[in-house]
Amino acid sequence: MITLCLVEDTTEIHANIVSLIKGQPGMLLLGSFYNGEEAIPLIQQEQPDIVIMDINLPGINGIECIRLLSDRCPTTQFMIFTIYENDEKVFDALAAGANAYILKKNVDDKLVAAIMELYAGGAPMSMSIARKVLATFNKKNNTLDVLTKKENEILLLLSKGFLYKEIASQLGISVGTVTQHIHNIYSKLHVSNRTEAINKFLDSR
Repeated sequence: MITLCLVEDTTEIHANIVSLIKGQPGMLLLGSFYNGEEAIPLIQQEQPDIVIMDINLPGINGIECIRLLSDRCPTTQFMIFTIYENDEKVFDALAAGANAYILKKNVDDKLVAAIMELYAGGAPMSMSIARKVLATFNKKNNTLDVLTKKENEILLLLSKGFLYKEIASQLGISVGTVTQHIHNIYSKLHVSNRTEAINKFLDSR
């Protein structure tokens, strides 16, 4: 028997999911909530197998709920169920401890299938979300591949706060050569300043 809790503030969607879960012979709904403040203590108490969590909740949002509960409920898996497809929400949720990310257009049979997959050890995601994750992963792994060894060395020193003349001294080259390398780095990484270049470097590590 898969035990579940639901945190969803939209009345119609809430009712549909409750009805859907109650209609499944292998699932048991331990509690359903309209906000995180009510959900957190009861989820912590019940320790369900799976929590279906909306992001945009009144008060504390779903991502913060997961962040608070993930350590307190070590055997519970969290499924984001939301309308949000933007990269920031996706990666904030995954970083907080979400194990699955399903869009609200994937209801009924697809939601049931996602619950079963998550319970079986999978990490279900709506197709568009999975593509975003893969694209970002590939981008991060390839970002610095376009730079030469020397350009990577210079970017590392830049990220540590060294000035151009200090970088030149460290690498035994002229300030003019450092400047030229940095122009090349900006061009290859498609950035326009030091801060953007450093952020790309840090994101890729």
